[in-house]
Formats: sequence, structure tokens, C-alpha cells
Amino acid sequence: MTRFWWVRHGPTHQKAFVGWRDVPADLSDTARIARLNAYLPSDAVLVASDLIRASATADVLTQRQRLPDLAALREFNLGDWDGKHFTEVEASHPTLSRRYWEEPGDHAPPNGESWNAAAARVSTAVNTLLAAHAGRDIIVVAHIGVILTQVQTALGVTAYQALSHHIDNLSVTCLSHDGARWGAGVINHNP
Repeated sequence: MTRFWWVRHGPTHQKAFVGWRDVPADLSDTARIARLNAYLPSDAVLVASDLIRASATADVLTQRQRLPDLAALREFNLGDWDGKHFTEVEASHPTLSRRYWEEPGDHAPPNGESWNAAAARVSTAVNTLLAAHAGRDIIVVAHIGVILTQVQTALGVTAYQALSHHIDNLSVTCLSHDGARWGAGVINHNP
């Protein structure tokens, strides 16, 4: 059994879309981070997205074998929408912005990537980690969209159904692979 312990990075306090923009995480809640660190398996390997909010969050999860950060674990590339508030995006792309959230799949922001493209990118990285660390616990510090693509896979649901799950900052979602299929344990657990 291989277990993936997905951790969403610390909060950014941004009021606009954050995709590949490299904004820092607020890691000042040391008590919460200590609870998170204690909850996660101590003998796990640890990997993170290469965006600073995820990488810095992984840095505070101590006493584990740290793997190199992976660009393939980045949040969705929001293209021209990155850094804009939802109301700006809705005003500039009313139909596309609605479809992007209500019909996730092949719809993509201008110069960005779709759900399907991001899910394929992330799944390739997950499969590589699974092959390299089969039978281990793997902690992955990443982003809400990344985690939801894997919730979709584990539950065998549509992208729209996966989007109904809430994933808090510094929460844990544990998904497992038994060698043949995926399963879901806790989703959005806040230690």
C-alpha cells in the first residue's frame, strides 16, 4: 500500500487568483504547523511543488527525507487570469469563466491550462512518485487544484464533483494506491 498525504500549502491571504504567481505562504501559526507535523507519518518521503508557498511549507515539516521540488506539482496555470480578482475575470470573460468552473475539462483561461491538462501533468508526476516509492508514505505539499485532481482520480468522480470538495490551507488529504487501484481516506482533515 502506498499512501499519498496531500498537504495544501499555508495561506497566502491573496484576494485574487493565484496560479503560477510565486507568492509566499503565511507560516506564522506555529501551533497548527506543529499539529500538522505530528499528524503526518515521520518515515515518509516529502516532496513539494516548486512554487515558494508550497516549498516553504514543506520546509517546516521536519525530520523527513526531502525530495527535490517538482514543477509538475504546480497549481493550475491560470494564464491571463493570474493575479486578477474573480469579478475582473467574470467581466472580461463572462462565458469562459463560468464554463471553466461549471464544466471543468477542456476550458482554459487565455494563455493558461485546462483542468484536463493540469490533471494529466499532475498524474504523470504522481505515477512517477508511485513507481519510485511504492509501498511508502509520500507527503506532497501542493495546491488546491492539484489535490482536487487526485481526489477526482481516487474517488472516480467527474471534475465538477471533485470541485465540490473543500481543501483548507494546511489540511491533509490521504489517498492510497494498493497496486491496482486508488482509494480515499480522509479528505480535508485539519489536525
